[in-house]
Amino acid sequence: MSKGIFITGTDTGIGKTRFTLALMTALKNQGHQVSGMKPIASGARLKNGRIINEDAELIMRYCSKSTDYHLINPAVFELAVAPHIASSKKNEKIDLNQIIACYRELASNSRNVIVEGVGGWRVPLSNKESLVDLVRSLELPVIMVVGLKLGCINHALLTAEAIKADGLILKGWVSNRLDKDYLFHEETIETIKAALECPHIADLPYMVNFEPDKLFENIDLSDIS
Repeated sequence: MSKGIFITGTDTGIGKTRFTLALMTALKNQGHQVSGMKPIASGARLKNGRIINEDAELIMRYCSKSTDYHLINPAVFELAVAPHIASSKKNEKIDLNQIIACYRELASNSRNVIVEGVGGWRVPLSNKESLVDLVRSLELPVIMVVGLKLGCINHALLTAEAIKADGLILKGWVSNRLDKDYLFHEETIETIKAALECPHIADLPYMVNFEPDKLFENIDLSDIS
């Protein structure tokens, strides 16, 4: 496994955190030291006097070593909207240099750092910067999570094209069966597999209750080593 990897998605709410936790679990079960990071999060609550994002808190719990929340989620906003809007409402700027410093500290203590994005691939962080600028700065390869539902083939192919056009490495993709009523999971997976020039790393099953510890066996780590 490389020093770090970035998890993006075809949209918001399609399973990035689900896969991030499953990947962290798979690596830990192979004896690796693992840290996770959700550098930017919109949608949080006040807990013990601190603004906390639920997904980032989960990622913190799955780290191999006890880690300060601030390192995992340096930019967090209460409003559940696009991060550039959430930050502007608080008159704050998302500081990429601060995020990069937090990543480097995590990487200095753990061989593997799994970094989860926010929303989709081209999410703006300000009027001038986007999520792509962060991934470029971190120099991380990318895994794309595709939530299987109507329209996801188009979203997957467009996102993959954008990642490559932005000069970044698409290491592989993950299918996530988030819609139990969607009738064409297998056909959709085969269509995307045929179109993308990267490995299909995992197929995550539909689950009523979120149980990341039951998902790690679905991941083929050989494709991302």
